[in-house]
Amino acid sequence: MYDPTVARLTYRGLLGRRRALILGALPVLLIVISAVVRALTGADDQVAHDVLGGFALATMVPIIGVIAGTGAIGPEIDDGSVVYLLAKPVKRPTIIFTKLIVAIAVTMAFSALPTFIAGMILNGNGQQIAVAYTVAALVASIAYAALFLLLGTVSRHAVVFGLVYALVWEALFGSLVSGARTLSVQQWALAVAHKVSASSLVTSDVGLPTATVLLIAVTVAATWYAGQKLRALTLAGEE
Repeated sequence: MYDPTVARLTYRGLLGRRRALILGALPVLLIVISAVVRALTGADDQVAHDVLGGFALATMVPIIGVIAGTGAIGPEIDDGSVVYLLAKPVKRPTIIFTKLIVAIAVTMAFSALPTFIAGMILNGNGQQIAVAYTVAALVASIAYAALFLLLGTVSRHAVVFGLVYALVWEALFGSLVSGARTLSVQQWALAVAHKVSASSLVTSDVGLPTATVLLIAVTVAATWYAGQKLRALTLAGEE
């Protein structure tokens, strides 16, 4: 199910100089903000929660997921180079699964690690807040990568739609409209973080059992459907 050649090509495409700079911008900004806030306010659990929840999990993680998920396959479809990949004797589900693993790994590396570093800077992992948000970033990375990889297979405007979802649905409606929170990857990840954290500050509007089921269902369904779309694209080309 995992193809090293496809993985190597995908990593090369995602971590090229330009895209790597874009991926690294938000993590660097998070760490800089955390250092400045710590210098100004000292170690404060509420501040750590606000920065990690309001910026890291609500904004940075989904945006990095958009870049990594759509970038894992979208550009290849747009410029037609996917034809060369599809001509290889590699099963289509294997291509999607491999690209998903790469997208997850890149999203985790550029979101979870900076989140942990920022949390340690902000309050030294007081009440397990840094660890909790790191786990949330890891969990969210999986679902976001699957969702945005799917988006990259079905739309030439995947980045735009992904950013709209990340910034409008997750960050805006997810924080203002209670009903929308149930369908928010951020809230599902927070349910896991709540279980990990020793702080009452880390909460979620979705219970852990529901969040777990939704995370698994969305990841599996998005991966399966992306494989089906890629298979349909192959058949269309063969015709």
